[in-house]
Amino acid sequence: MSKLPKIALGAWAWGNDGTFGNDFTAEALRPIFDAAMASGLNLWDTAYAYGMGTSEKVLAGFIKDLPRESCLISDKFTPQCANGKPTAMADMIGMQLKLMNLDRFDIYWIHNVWDAPHWTEELARYYEGRDDVPLLGVSNHNLAEIKQANDILKAHGLKLSAVQNHLSLINRSSEESGILDYCRENGITFFAYMVLEQGALSGKYDTRHPMPEGSARAETYNPVLDKLEVLNGELKRLADKYGVGAAQIPVAWAIAKGTLPIIGVTKVSHVEDAVKAAGVTLTDEETKGLEALADSLNLNVVRFWEKEMK
Repeated sequence: MSKLPKIALGAWAWGNDGTFGNDFTAEALRPIFDAAMASGLNLWDTAYAYGMGTSEKVLAGFIKDLPRESCLISDKFTPQCANGKPTAMADMIGMQLKLMNLDRFDIYWIHNVWDAPHWTEELARYYEGRDDVPLLGVSNHNLAEIKQANDILKAHGLKLSAVQNHLSLINRSSEESGILDYCRENGITFFAYMVLEQGALSGKYDTRHPMPEGSARAETYNPVLDKLEVLNGELKRLADKYGVGAAQIPVAWAIAKGTLPIIGVTKVSHVEDAVKAAGVTLTDEETKGLEALADSLNLNVVRFWEKEMK
């Protein structure tokens, strides 16, 4: 597999499932895909659960005429979407490959911890002895669950290669619980999602300019925009120093922590921002200063699908 880029691009919003709104068309998203590929950002993260195949279908339409090796596709087994049959794992993978017109995935995840040991065992059985094994990962798992998944995979001659959890300046539970250290010690790539907290750490929103009502993110972040203004002020100060936008600093912070951030992209400017963020190297002092300020705000932004990692 090609070397992983510094940043992955997330197609969660492309599912039109209401989390970010419901109005993202393939025609509007195509320039975003093209800009990313032209910039060397070729790792795309999707899931069947993102709109029940909608995100996958849109992405499939963009990659269908490209050489397979030109892009890296990250997809997920979501337990809640399984069909209940003994062949559920093979059925899901087969369905997703067909949806995306692919012969293999580059990264494949257990999406969450619902009956995860069973599904990790099924995943291991599916890929054991095959020559098309992707990087295998788990998402939204705590440290004990990650270790258990690694043990299950090892028993089948496989290994855990990736962990994908919510990590941001205002949700560092995956670091505080020891997950980042475990990943470093075991050669596991940590993928950080929601680094920008769905735009809350982009500098775009404040008490005078709240998130549009009607989406799940507005319900979470609009009530605490006064505290977020404080952190966004410091993000802007550092952004001005480095000649970038405020949204690039949380991404640069995630890279400085040794993680691979997943950035949701719904505008060409988001891709341009990601490219700029990959070029920013924060000092240790700046990284720690941001964390101290964020901690002082005492925010809890754990979402309905996840849990504390501690």
